[in-house]
Amino acid sequence: MPDYAFLICYMAIELLKDVCCQDREINLFTLEQVLILSLEIAREGREGRKIGTLFVVSDSEEVLKRSRCIILDPLKGHPDNLKRIDDPNMRETIKELAQLDGAFIVSDDGVVISACRYINASSDGINLPLGFGSRHMAAASITKETSAVAVVVSESSIVRIFDDGELVSEIIPEIWMISRYSHHLKGRFTRKSSHNLTVVSKKSLKEG
Repeated sequence: MPDYAFLICYMAIELLKDVCCQDREINLFTLEQVLILSLEIAREGREGRKIGTLFVVSDSEEVLKRSRCIILDPLKGHPDNLKRIDDPNMRETIKELAQLDGAFIVSDDGVVISACRYINASSDGINLPLGFGSRHMAAASITKETSAVAVVVSESSIVRIFDDGELVSEIIPEIWMISRYSHHLKGRFTRKSSHNLTVVSKKSLKEG
């Protein structure tokens, strides 16, 4: 496993324990695996180009109700044991499918239920920074309407986490980007850096 995967486990997951709403009860192992995969996609791209994608994690029944497939679902009909987020073959499949439009829906126990989905959640009351596109709006909207957490891989290589309709964390995976990048978090935040990775996260209320 690459060094940055261990850094994500250490920095991002610990921060997210405090940042995500306390009633979410997200499976942190599943979220950890999604974050590591998201960073791999952000760093590596595919076929020599940068790509973006969206993962919606947990509360999958409600998320499925608020989304629909853009194309015939490439994951439909395959057994759950082959669709686990920590399975190497599944991870390579996701990297290929990430080149297509739409979101991945990941159950709390780590099964990638569906791919290429259009998120149909209301954007009422969602206030995102200028320049954020439809992928970020979908992430904010679905986490406002459900108990899911969303992870967006930007084509600019930034990985962003949304919870309860808000941007709660940004992960900058390349050292050269840090000096050029201004975070988009509102209010108080924490920032941790190690080697080639920086995590900026919204401060929780209990941090004071």
